[in-house]
Amino acid sequence: MGSTLFIVWRESVEAMLMLGILHSWLKFNDVGGAGRRALWLGVGCGVGLAGALGWGMVAAQDELAGAALEWFQIGMLLVAAALIVQMVLWMRRHGAGLRNSLHQNLASAMQRSGLAGIATVAALAIAREGAETAVFLYGVSLEPGSTSKLLTGAVSGLALAALTAWALGRGLRFLNYRRFFSISGWLLLSFAVALLVSAVDRLIGSGVLPALLDPLWDSTWLLDDSRHVGSLLAALAGYRARPSLMLVLVYAGYWLTMLRAMRPARRDA
Repeated sequence: MGSTLFIVWRESVEAMLMLGILHSWLKFNDVGGAGRRALWLGVGCGVGLAGALGWGMVAAQDELAGAALEWFQIGMLLVAAALIVQMVLWMRRHGAGLRNSLHQNLASAMQRSGLAGIATVAALAIAREGAETAVFLYGVSLEPGSTSKLLTGAVSGLALAALTAWALGRGLRFLNYRRFFSISGWLLLSFAVALLVSAVDRLIGSGVLPALLDPLWDSTWLLDDSRHVGSLLAALAGYRARPSLMLVLVYAGYWLTMLRAMRPARRDA
């Protein structure tokens, strides 16, 4: 449930912040309230598009079996991991100018297409966050025993997101936009490597990738990845008590790449 709660929380906070930015602009630039009604129509359409994607993934899975199903699930794990990385890096580069960017997009869309433009901007913003959430949750659902906890985690994540968005909007000292996205970004990268590890495990099991040396070590006596804390670390950070050499190389390569990508940009003297 922890991974589901975190994903829904983080994505919902981002969606709520985007919605708040769009709504605040319309408060000062919308005469008669028609623009705000178009905004909410766009939000509904965005949620519907994300739901359609989720339904499509489940429907596709139901039509597949055997090797085709295995490849589909591996592909979705890799896509989910890649989306998380892309989202974190994008927010790191563009988060500071997000408000201005959304305001400019909304003003341009309103000038070109009127109310339909407002609805489109809102729908695309919400659909993007919702689609990412749908893919992430599908990846989580592939972990053993996770399906029954998805609903509880999702509802809890939404409630926590509403509280977090309120705190961010109030500008509380202990919680601000920069700190929130920095901390949650690193946590998301940790979850992305857990999805990547699951995909690599399946590729090794299918014989597509060589294990090289299996296991490289055995730390089950210290922390079993199938029980309690070990299983939580496995779901959230990709921990394995008996990893193969290939898995360790992929894990190390991932974090070396992410540490390099997340380094602060150099400022010219």
